[in-house]
Amino acid sequence: MTASPFRSVLSARASLGECPVWAGDEGVLYWVDIEAPSLNRFDPASGDNTAYPLPEHIGCIGRRREGGFIAGLRSGLWLLDDEARPLECLARPVSDTTISRFNDGRVDPWGRFWAGTIHEPRDRPLAALFRVDADLSCRRLAGEVLVSNGVAFSPDRRWAYHSDTPNHVIYRYPLDPQSGEILGPREVFHRFPFGNGRPDGAAVDSEGYYWSALFEGGRVVRLSPEGELVAEYPIPARCPTMCAFGGEDLKTLYVTSARHGRPAEELAAYPQSGDVFAMRVDVAGRPEPTFAG
Repeated sequence: MTASPFRSVLSARASLGECPVWAGDEGVLYWVDIEAPSLNRFDPASGDNTAYPLPEHIGCIGRRREGGFIAGLRSGLWLLDDEARPLECLARPVSDTTISRFNDGRVDPWGRFWAGTIHEPRDRPLAALFRVDADLSCRRLAGEVLVSNGVAFSPDRRWAYHSDTPNHVIYRYPLDPQSGEILGPREVFHRFPFGNGRPDGAAVDSEGYYWSALFEGGRVVRLSPEGELVAEYPIPARCPTMCAFGGEDLKTLYVTSARHGRPAEELAAYPQSGDVFAMRVDVAGRPEPTFAG
């Protein structure tokens, strides 16, 4: 196994770790375990992790400006309090939650929450991407994907990124930099060859480079603003799931990972699967926006 620049900073052994979000004002990393299900608060300074259980699968979160969280749960889009207790359901746009649920999401630079779904049978492109605005209204933005992932935004506010994991493709949508509205159809940003990892969750650094965790690829990649692969970093888990920039200088790249449903031989080779990993980087990320609603 190639030596990795990543180290495990939290021996979480999460079933399906996802959606790391750095809270700079608190100096902590929030993240979810979809299958537990739980929302977690990890303090790198002390090494302490507090898990807040939820009554159903949780796919993604965004911090609210007034406290608490907005979250994509299996049943819909919810407001949660500081300890992840559900307060209010904002929308239930998924018609059949027995086979679909919310997955990846992120707050955009305008303070709105983008969240996509996963169609669990993966037999038809029935997953979609939604947005919750500051007035708590919800609208459907896009469809035609199997598993929604990789939501991120360019620093100049001109592009929104969105991946379809099973199809090994990352798309981007042109945005109006003032309003944040989508201006035109999606285009392919980068397509990965089949068989060597699929684009899962992502983050964009301050230079506009897109960092993607490759599920079943055992690595994190950095793509230029033009979509060119410029660097690859092996990680001690075959299934990394999502990236987030954190630390006081936003030069620590945190990555969640998964061990749910993985074969025994893989877990033997990657015993830290499910941990939270970190790597120092040369280019800082950007502060994570908070939800304005």
